[in-house]
Amino acid sequence: MWTTLVVQPMLNLLLWIYSLVGNFGVAIIVFTILVRLLLAPLMHKQTKSAEAMRKLQEHPKWKEIQRKYKNDRERLAQEQMKLYSELGVNPFASCLPMLVQIPIIFGLYQAVILALGNTPAQLLELARLLYPALNPSRLIPINGQFLWMNLAYPERLHIPGLPFGIPVMAILVALTSYIQSKAVATTTPSTGEGQQAQAMNQMMTMYMPLMLGYFALTFQSGLALYFLTSNLVMIAQYALMGKLSWDDLKFWRR
Repeated sequence: MWTTLVVQPMLNLLLWIYSLVGNFGVAIIVFTILVRLLLAPLMHKQTKSAEAMRKLQEHPKWKEIQRKYKNDRERLAQEQMKLYSELGVNPFASCLPMLVQIPIIFGLYQAVILALGNTPAQLLELARLLYPALNPSRLIPINGQFLWMNLAYPERLHIPGLPFGIPVMAILVALTSYIQSKAVATTTPSTGEGQQAQAMNQMMTMYMPLMLGYFALTFQSGLALYFLTSNLVMIAQYALMGKLSWDDLKFWRR
């Protein structure tokens, strides 16, 4: 079911783009941009929801609920949900883009593995999953070389004289993920209280870039290319919406 509904369509879309552009790295970039454009309405909805949440937390009823039930967390949660319903605010709308992107990430990971496989068994599986409109004999085997990277393997940039390779993609993924996380943090209000909520936001802002950087370091560089392109497109979207301030990106900001 997973392969039929997620991996196979994603694989065929990637290879269709590859058949047009002739480079698998460029195909991943184009695919990523298409995904981000498709998710743009969800991102816009997420931003509107964050603005609604921010206005809600300034509402007199919200402040009254916080004051009245500050020692009764169960009743506080009930009254907050009532106010959400009364004012038409969905507190979970900001999670939707991330939930949608999770199957895309896992599906792309499997699609890259399948597309860049080089053993007879992998090539046979790839040919079996292609739609009839694509000609396997014309596409297979896939050329996975892009710039200095082989997209089927973890990326390292080897510089003459250095005894080790530099994980350029992992560094760029971590950096752009940090910028994106800071942009999201500044547009998404916290429903928590005081220092605890602030500490949670700071932890997520640092944790996500480190996790994606680790994925870029250890998994196929084709997946790292997806992460980097997706981050850059999202940063551009936030900047165009006026939701990105360089002051918010400082590591030392408190």
